Amino acid sequence: MRDWSPVMGLPLWVWLFVLPSVFGVICFIAGQRIEGILRPIWRLLDKVYVAGGVIAACCMITILGLIVAGMIARWASVALPGTTEFAGYAMAATSFFAMAHALTRGAHIRVSILLNMNRFLNRWLDAFAVFAAAVIATFFARYAVKTTFFSEMLNDRTQGQDQIPAWVDAGLRTIGSYPSEWGETWAKGSSKLIYTPVWIPQLAMCIGTILLAIALWDTLYRMLVTGVNPIVSEAVE
Repeated sequence: MRDWSPVMGLPLWVWLFVLPSVFGVICFIAGQRIEGILRPIWRLLDKVYVAGGVIAACCMITILGLIVAGMIARWASVALPGTTEFAGYAMAATSFFAMAHALTRGAHIRVSILLNMNRFLNRWLDAFAVFAAAVIATFFARYAVKTTFFSEMLNDRTQGQDQIPAWVDAGLRTIGSYPSEWGETWAKGSSKLIYTPVWIPQLAMCIGTILLAIALWDTLYRMLVTGVNPIVSEAVE
């Protein structure tokens, strides 16, 4: 963990792993006594997960629209470059934005043979599995963010035919920059088409993996506080 730079005086791994684990111990000790405090946060997080699912659904509709547009363009003998690449970006966004929502709806595959043996294993082995998944997802999210930063730093561009206006790149860069840099950033924006910077579609990966990590830690805390796993598989008939 040599590259885990300090943030606000503490190494990043402390913020990502130690403090969430300590809060899990607090949830286990306090139990239902802090349930009333956490419930407003849980309701807010539930809405965030649903929002992620809605965005994933919109991206899926976008895939359909791009495929239909590409078909019509071929029939009309009109050049419409980049549809394949943009459909691929939308497919990746669909997968990553949907992960947290799918987890909370019990759509992920879970092997429950050992969990069904007795009540003790059902609780503690389930809690351990969720904790391990939260740690792995946090690692995944951290390196997804790091990969995106490297892509932006190296100015990595797509190798396909997809292009976007320069003002889109400038606008997204403004979100992650200081106000003092906004003028310089927007000065580079124009209607000129540029090859898509790879870090832009990678943003969906960052957001999706962060949401998944938050959802897993959230699930662990709910289990420790209430004693019940909040993930309930939806019945399929």
